[in-house]
Amino acid sequence: MPRHRAFSRFFSGYFIEGVWHIWIGADHILFLISLLLPCVFLRESAGLGHWRASQQLRSSLISVLAVVTAFTVAHSITLALTVLEVISPPAGLVEPIIAASVIVAALGNLTKTLIHLRWQIAFLFGLIHGFGFASVLADLGLPSDQLASALLGFNLGVEFGQLAIVALFFPIAWRLRATAFYRWVVVFGGSVLIAAIASYWLIERLS
Repeated sequence: MPRHRAFSRFFSGYFIEGVWHIWIGADHILFLISLLLPCVFLRESAGLGHWRASQQLRSSLISVLAVVTAFTVAHSITLALTVLEVISPPAGLVEPIIAASVIVAALGNLTKTLIHLRWQIAFLFGLIHGFGFASVLADLGLPSDQLASALLGFNLGVEFGQLAIVALFFPIAWRLRATAFYRWVVVFGGSVLIAAIASYWLIERLS
């Protein structure tokens, strides 16, 4: 098999693994969705009832872009550092923190203190999620002679899968943003449900 064809097959294999992992990684998805839920709102004061639907598509897209970019940059940093064996925290520490990050992101939608810090939260906890991605990549096996291509393929796969989720979520959120259903059922009810699920994960992972 020609070398370039072998490389393409190798790269695409890790790319697909990255896409698949983000799609089946419920904790990563719920963390990201929690941070994106309020991106179609403008907050006038404390309390969910004082949010109003944004009328500017551009500002909402910028808000989404800030969250996604911060999360991407952060987990790419720690994914690379772990794969290169610069740092390798134990899974027993990483996994509970990932669950806790989902709780913080979800409950942040119900408070006035965290709502303006979404991209900062995405970056801070994105560093931890990167360690989680790295453990999956390590389980796949990393040949030393193709380490860079495996890392790049997997990370790009994660980003593609992540963008697919955002592309599916955002148009629906934008369309429903002015409805009571979106405000109270999706954002409020959804955030409470996500926090409850993540709390179960946290207890399970700590035990």
